[in-house]
Amino acid sequence: MSDSYERLAVRDHPDDDRIRAIDLDNVDRNNVLDERTVLELYAAIEAADRDSAVDAILLGTTGDVFCAGADLTELKEHDYEDGTRFLTGYFETMDLLRETSKPAVAAVEGNCVAGGNELVNACDLIVAGESARFGQPEVLVGSTAAGGALQMLPLIVGEKRAKEILLTGELIDATEAERYGLINRVVDDGDAEASAVELLQQVLDRSSPQAYGVMKSVMKTWTNFAMLHEEMARDITARVWASEEFRDRAEAFLDGEDATPRSFGGNRPNER
Repeated sequence: MSDSYERLAVRDHPDDDRIRAIDLDNVDRNNVLDERTVLELYAAIEAADRDSAVDAILLGTTGDVFCAGADLTELKEHDYEDGTRFLTGYFETMDLLRETSKPAVAAVEGNCVAGGNELVNACDLIVAGESARFGQPEVLVGSTAAGGALQMLPLIVGEKRAKEILLTGELIDATEAERYGLINRVVDDGDAEASAVELLQQVLDRSSPQAYGVMKSVMKTWTNFAMLHEEMARDITARVWASEEFRDRAEAFLDGEDATPRSFGGNRPNER
C-alpha cells in the first residue's frame, strides 16, 4: 500500500485491521508539509474514506518530529499563483478530515507545529506523548497561520490563549495543550499510537456509526463558521508568501540566523 506514496507510510494497523494508519514519512525533512505530501495526504485520506473495509483513520508520523509545518524552502520560491494552488490543496485535505464520517484520531510524538498543528486539529481527537510540543510559530518567519489556526484556535482554546500562541510564536507542552483543550489526552512518550488505537477501538466497538456521522456533521457547523472566508485567507496568505519580507525572514530562519527587525506600521490614514 505504501508503494503508492513517497512521503507517507500507509498501512492497515497491525493491531486492528479496521484502522487505516497514515503516517507522515519524510523524516530527513522533519515531516514538513510540502506540496507532494499534501497531495498524498488527500489521496490517502480519501482512499480510507472510500474503502468499505476501513472503519477509522489513525494519523501519525515516523521519526522524532511529528511535523515541522509547511516547507519554507518550497514556500519562499512560490509566486502568488503557486501559493493559491498549494493552499487550495491544503484546505481540501483539512476539510476531508473534518468531513469524513469515519473516526479520525491523531497520535502525536515530538514537535507538532504550524501546519502540523492545523493538520491534527482537523482530526476528531488528539493523543500526545508528554514531550510533544504544539504551537504556531508562523509569525516568526513572516507567515500568517491562516491555514486554519487563525480561524480555529480562538474557537478551541479561547481568544486570549489563541492570541498568545499565534502572536508570540511560543510553543506549549502537551500538558499545557491538554489544559487549554487543544488536545484530548497526554500519555507517556512512545505510547501515543497505542493509546490512540485504544480510543478508536472504544468508538468502533461501542458507538453507532450512523449517530457518529450525524453528530460529527452537526458539530462541523462551528468549523464551517470559523472557515467561512477560506478563499480570502488563501489569497491573502499567498500574497504574503510572495512578499520580500516573508522571503527574507524564511531565508534567515533556514540559515539559522536572526531576522532583520522591521518597524511595526499602523493602519490609520496619514494626517493631512
